Amino acid sequence: MSDERKLTLYRNGSVYSAADPFASAMLVDGGTVAWIGSEQAATSIADDRMTIVDLDGALVAPGFVDSHVHVGDTGTALASVDLTRVRSAAELLDGVKRGSRDLPPDAVLRGFGWDEATWNDPALPDAAEVGRAAGGRRAILERVDAHSALVSPAVLEAAGIGAAAGTDGARVVGDALYAALEATRPVDDDEIVAAHSRALAHAASRGYVALVEQASPRLAGLRDLQLLLGRDPADGPEVFAYWGQAVGTAEEALSVLDGLGVPVRGLAGDLNIDGSIGSRTALLSEDYADAPGSRGREFLGASEIAAHLAAVSEIGVQGGFHVIGDAGLQLALEGLRRAADQVGTAAVRAAGHRLEHVEMASDADAAALAEYGVTVSAQPLFDATWGGPGGLYEKRLGARHAGMNPFLRFSSAGVPLAFGSDSPVCAQSPWASVRACLTHSDPAQRISARAAFLGHTRAGWRAVKHPNPLMGQLVPGAPASFAVWRADELMVQVADERVQAWSTDPRARTPLLPALDTESLPECLETVHEGRLLFRSEQFPVE
Repeated sequence: MSDERKLTLYRNGSVYSAADPFASAMLVDGGTVAWIGSEQAATSIADDRMTIVDLDGALVAPGFVDSHVHVGDTGTALASVDLTRVRSAAELLDGVKRGSRDLPPDAVLRGFGWDEATWNDPALPDAAEVGRAAGGRRAILERVDAHSALVSPAVLEAAGIGAAAGTDGARVVGDALYAALEATRPVDDDEIVAAHSRALAHAASRGYVALVEQASPRLAGLRDLQLLLGRDPADGPEVFAYWGQAVGTAEEALSVLDGLGVPVRGLAGDLNIDGSIGSRTALLSEDYADAPGSRGREFLGASEIAAHLAAVSEIGVQGGFHVIGDAGLQLALEGLRRAADQVGTAAVRAAGHRLEHVEMASDADAAALAEYGVTVSAQPLFDATWGGPGGLYEKRLGARHAGMNPFLRFSSAGVPLAFGSDSPVCAQSPWASVRACLTHSDPAQRISARAAFLGHTRAGWRAVKHPNPLMGQLVPGAPASFAVWRADELMVQVADERVQAWSTDPRARTPLLPALDTESLPECLETVHEGRLLFRSEQFPVE
């Protein structure tokens, strides 16, 4: 599709719409949904002005929003050595050797996805071993959580990191990690843009119409953000961005925003209060179960958090932080309280602040977040990947892993939830993410497929304070932003199986979603945003 007015009638399928839960057809006029209705009605309105798309039973649903993603890093990871399946240091080094075979001597070897928590022997290689496997090149191998990495001696030298700065041999964390990333970051604009293009095309093929970039000075950097937001808007899904830089006053906030050269939604996102559970840098109130004496790392204190939130609240823009551990969340809540004392609770609520991840929260914590109008941007695949008996969370936290990623607790307290992938940490697989909400490792925190789907669609638009309230819906007058899916079966899926029978009754008028209790997930056939074709599968020919 192009941006010019064009009539396209999708028919002979299913349309997920609150306007008509039994709709099987949809008419798109340019970039707008013009009509939704039945197959019989579609027959009566079809004419030669329209392109007719036979859905052949496929589902048309609002396009997904990835509320937490790193576009450049995702594109880089897609072209990096895949280390997600290695199960030992030896396998990791073998993968590095294979990946280095065709690289020029001055190239950076990048790998991504190793997780020693899945290895029988979690011992890591030292820097010299990594360097030999990489043929003496600069090599940086990021852990799956992106909060630590293994590096070669050439990276330690280029980054000005003493050998003692690494931990566990070649492993770097904290400031040493940021220095290593800086020393290996792509600097050529063409290389950065190519990474963006890979990531955007990948996201479109997964049914995403919008991505929320989490940028900061210490991650991909300002040039990456400028190139990402300065690209042709028609090139892939829409991108919104946050800039993770702490400020102390309203004047400083305005200066930082003006100096970026591109528009961002606020000073939020991956502005770290703490780190990650996998790298044992998430800030805890008690020791890690597998590392006595360690409680993680504090990147920002309550005073700094409060000053930042007061500053951005004063100018009416969003602020927020990356926070995972329970002690980290207490710092965030104390910062909110102090900011409210300084500028008023009304100003804090009006700004629409957000916190990323928030994996450990009590009932009282959820109530406090609701009081201040804070949105939680969460990643359901974290629980699917690391939750459950014997998983990483249990190894790191012991009994405290129960109740993590408390989606139902947040929902019950009135905390807005927006869902994302944190790609490249987790895959951009939106239906797997919906399923993770249904099958949460803690049954007490499960939510329905409909609630999870809304968290991946409408909630994402609301979390970035999009001005159009119809975004994320398929109703007449809404933007034509949707994806077409081939699914084995459509049904209503709820967290409590006792209510599933009546909720599938037609009288409930509940729109149907793909059945997610099978091995195969829905296949994306087409993705459209505001009438622009972003992706079309070869398996979905349109004449």
